[in-house]
Amino acid sequence: MFFQYDFKPYIAIIGDIVASKKLKDRSEIQKKLNGVLSEINDSYADRISARFMITLGDEFQGLLADGESVIDIIQRIQIRMYPVKLRIGIGIGKIETEINHLIPYGADGSAYHHARRMIEQLKNTENKNKSYDADIMIAADGGNSDLVILLNTILSLCTAIRQRWTERQREVAYDCFLNGDNQTAAAQRLKISQPAVQKLLSKADYYTYKKSMDVVSQSLQKIKADSHV
Repeated sequence: MFFQYDFKPYIAIIGDIVASKKLKDRSEIQKKLNGVLSEINDSYADRISARFMITLGDEFQGLLADGESVIDIIQRIQIRMYPVKLRIGIGIGKIETEINHLIPYGADGSAYHHARRMIEQLKNTENKNKSYDADIMIAADGGNSDLVILLNTILSLCTAIRQRWTERQREVAYDCFLNGDNQTAAAQRLKISQPAVQKLLSKADYYTYKKSMDVVSQSLQKIKADSHV
């Protein structure tokens, strides 16, 4: 199952810091977020239509021309900002105004509307039903509702797995994701044995988590701004 459109789709990402007003050192957190977004803008420059930047004190957004790196970008932001918690809305749809590459705000269209709606839905879910785990949600134009439901279910299950990680499990899992290599290399960086890495990843259900996130990523990778049907 893949997304299909009869127009040129874009992917808007809106991020929001959870309970930002309760955080200490908000100015330092904002500085860190600004630095992380600058790194994303540099690393994924060829994928970005409008650069990621902070639009409000506790919110950021950016616009992508295709789905190739959506999940990579989101996971890197989440990892770099940890332990600060983020909620992420992904909107797939049209951009109906001129796009300014240097700033994400000003442009308008259903892609941004969907991403904003997902942020609000995540906030409402947090307030009403603490038993439902989700910090990333997708919404999209067109006849893609079945796929969206499937991907959001996978994302929710992945959030549930991640929220059960111990700090040590999280450290190893994040190292493996960011470096993309093997357990032996991770063990050398973390100064522990390879069997210890294997045990931590196994108890964290890391490979189940990674495979599931890869499924979401592969579905989004099929979205190309220049390949609509």
